[in-house]
Amino acid sequence: MSKQKLEQTWRWYGPNDSVSLSDVKQAGATGIVSALHYIAHGEIWPVEDILERKNIIESAGLTWSVVESVPVHEAIKTKSADAGKYIENYKQTLRNLASCGIKTVCYNFMPVLDWTRTDLEYEMKDGSKALYFNWSDLALFDIHILKREGAEKDYNAEILAQVEEKLTSLTDADLKLLTQNILMGIPTEKEILLEDLTASINIYKNIGTEGLKDNLLWFLSEIADTCQETGVKMTIHPDDPPFPILGLPRVVSNYDNYKAILEGVNQPFNGFCFCTGSLGANPNNDLLSIFDLIKDRVYFTHLRNVQIDELGNFYEADHLEGNVDMYKIMKSIVAENQKRDTAIPFRPDHGHQMLDDLNKVTNPGYSAIGRLRGLAELRGLELGILGS
Repeated sequence: MSKQKLEQTWRWYGPNDSVSLSDVKQAGATGIVSALHYIAHGEIWPVEDILERKNIIESAGLTWSVVESVPVHEAIKTKSADAGKYIENYKQTLRNLASCGIKTVCYNFMPVLDWTRTDLEYEMKDGSKALYFNWSDLALFDIHILKREGAEKDYNAEILAQVEEKLTSLTDADLKLLTQNILMGIPTEKEILLEDLTASINIYKNIGTEGLKDNLLWFLSEIADTCQETGVKMTIHPDDPPFPILGLPRVVSNYDNYKAILEGVNQPFNGFCFCTGSLGANPNNDLLSIFDLIKDRVYFTHLRNVQIDELGNFYEADHLEGNVDMYKIMKSIVAENQKRDTAIPFRPDHGHQMLDDLNKVTNPGYSAIGRLRGLAELRGLELGILGS
């Protein structure tokens, strides 16, 4: 009996994406990971809009496999007074997606920031560009630009010394670029001001880690009946990076977090997006142990690698290089995939900006050629494992 291959997917930002669906087909992917980014967070996704996007994808000979993401409104994460309204909107969006045949939904529960990097154009030795996270750059922003109260306590002496050294050489333009890079991770339709970020951080100061975890489990409990009725599978994305930053709590960062989510709402709809790059940014995370814990509920995977230095700074490495043992990870995912009736979708998560893409304006991490390389490498890795 032939072995089942993983479903090869590709993140596509819609008709305005610089990477076309034709490009995706040429890369060899068959599934699309997409979202209606133009709809304001918390608003209901109309069936007409979902069908329009689905028809565009299917007309190109592809399948809309995963929604990434249906954003969880901040009111839900903070369980504020109007959270109930946004819960109902979320449930209706899930019903609308399911009625269109789209039943795998990726989301995250990160406060304020969807992801954080300090450099979006980190130059590699081969001339390509990668996304990079540097602790002293984050500390500099936190202490001297955001001016968060008590921020110095969150960084060790070596990082603080680097901050002081950098302050002597960075220009106003450098500081502005650093600010732009960090704020890039805030998913919003309007310009974010530093005072807005400070206000949000202060809200989470009162919620804390336990409060945020409770709010996540509450959210999942609230949507449980809808997911069970419609067959929707939710896949939570890990924190990126998997550390508390800027005083904000994290609840999807390590083995214990996953155990709490799994046991907190122990129902089949409550699943996971296993992202090797996000979890791999913490060298203390044993990715194979985490996967083994949640493998029955992994409905989507992001395969990406990171290279970490002794201070914990990291850049996004080539897919088969870096600190994540992609061979062992792929071997475990392939083994789990053989138990499924439907193939697990994976996508090459991020990629270096390289070759002709260096001259193009692209979404950070989502240029075509770097992901094409990553998909080809991962495809080859999978085929090698299946053939062994």
